[in-house]
Amino acid sequence: MKPLGPIPLGFETIDGQLAVGGHTAIALAEQAGTTPLFVYSRAMLERRVADLRAAMPARLGINYAIKANPFAPVLQLMSGLVDGFDIASGGELAIAQAAGIDPARISFAGPGKRDTELEAAIAAGVTLNVESAGELRRAFAIGERLGVTPKLALRVNPDFELRGSGMKMGGGAKPFGIDQQEIPALATELIAAGAEWRGLHIFTGSQSLDTGAIIEAQANVLTLADQLAQAIGAAVPKLNMGGGFGVPYFANDTPVDLGAIGAALHERFADLPESLAETDLCIELGRYLVGEAGVYLTRILDRKVSHGETYLVTDGGLHHQLAASGNFGTVVRRNYPLAIANRFTAQPDEEVNVVGCLCTPLDRLADKAHLPRSDVGDIVAVFCAGAYGATASPSAFLGQGPAAEMLV
Repeated sequence: MKPLGPIPLGFETIDGQLAVGGHTAIALAEQAGTTPLFVYSRAMLERRVADLRAAMPARLGINYAIKANPFAPVLQLMSGLVDGFDIASGGELAIAQAAGIDPARISFAGPGKRDTELEAAIAAGVTLNVESAGELRRAFAIGERLGVTPKLALRVNPDFELRGSGMKMGGGAKPFGIDQQEIPALATELIAAGAEWRGLHIFTGSQSLDTGAIIEAQANVLTLADQLAQAIGAAVPKLNMGGGFGVPYFANDTPVDLGAIGAALHERFADLPESLAETDLCIELGRYLVGEAGVYLTRILDRKVSHGETYLVTDGGLHHQLAASGNFGTVVRRNYPLAIANRFTAQPDEEVNVVGCLCTPLDRLADKAHLPRSDVGDIVAVFCAGAYGATASPSAFLGQGPAAEMLV
C-alpha cells in the first residue's frame, strides 16, 4: 500500500459526500453536465488571501501569478483580492485584459518575449520585467516606434537560490533574468534612455516547503536589492521579491509556517536600508494562492482485476492532471491526495490502482491506494488541483480535449 497525500483543509462534507460551496460532488457533476471537471472553491481562495494578509506586513503587496490558474472567473475573483498580477506571455496578457484587469496592475516576465508581445505590453502600459540586454534594447526601439515610454524593471538572476525549491529559477547559469553583476550598468542605460524605471524582480524558485529557506531567501533578496540600488545610484521604485511558498502534495509533506515567514518580514521591514525606504515591496505567488482550492472530479468507467490487482478506470487522467500522474517533474512517482468523492467519509477497505482512460501506462492517478469500496459511476476526487492542472496538462493528447471548469 502506498500512502495518499494530505487532503487540504476547507472542503465540506454533506451526507458523507465531498462538497464544495454547499454542493456535493455528484451535484456539481450534474450541474456541469459532464466529467471530468475542475471545481475551484471561492471560499478557500478568499480565506487563503486573508490568512496571507493577516500574517504579512501591511506594506507588503500580494501579486498573483496568472500561470498557476488563468480561468476567467478565478481571475475576476482574484482581482478584488490581490494587488497585482504577473504574466508570462502575450497570451496571458490577452486573458488578463479579457477578464477586465487593469494593465497598470500587470507585470510581464519570461525569458523569450517576442517583439509582438513586447509591443502589446508596452502599448497597454504593462511593466516589463526585462530578462536580457537584448530584450532591453528591443523594448527601447519598440517604445520609440510606438511613441510610448516603456515601463521597465530588470529581472535579476541572483548568485543565490531558494533552498528546497522544486523549481530553481535563480543562482548560477539560468535562462531567467540578468546576472546580478550586469544589473547596475543596464539600469543606468535604462534610466539614461528615458524609459520609466520600475525597479527589480528577483525570483529565486518555487514550491518550497522549507520555511527557513524561504525566510533566508527573502532576506537575501532585500540585501541584494539594497546593494544593487547603491551600485545603480538610484532608488528602487518597486521590488518584486518573488514567491516560492509551496503546498503539501504528498504524504509527510508539511505546510510552510506562514506566521514565521511573516514575523521575519515584519522584523526586516522595521529596519530597511534607506535605498528601500520608499520602495513598493511585493511577493508573487501562484500555486500557494490557488493550488489547494481546486479539486478534479472524474467518474469511474470500469472496475477490473488483473493478476490480483484491482484497477479503477476513470474518464479523466494525465491529459488534465499531468502532475498528479507523476509526469510533471517528479523523479519518483508518489500519490497526490485522492478520495472517492461520493463515499468521502467511508472507511477505506481495499487497495486499488486508479488510472485514467488514456492508452498509455503513464496514465496513473494513484498506485496501491487504500480507499473505500467503489464501483462504476462513483466519482474520484483528486485534490491540490487548483494550480497547473487544466492549462499545464496535455488536454489535446489522444483527442481527449479539455475538462470543464467551475468556480463555486
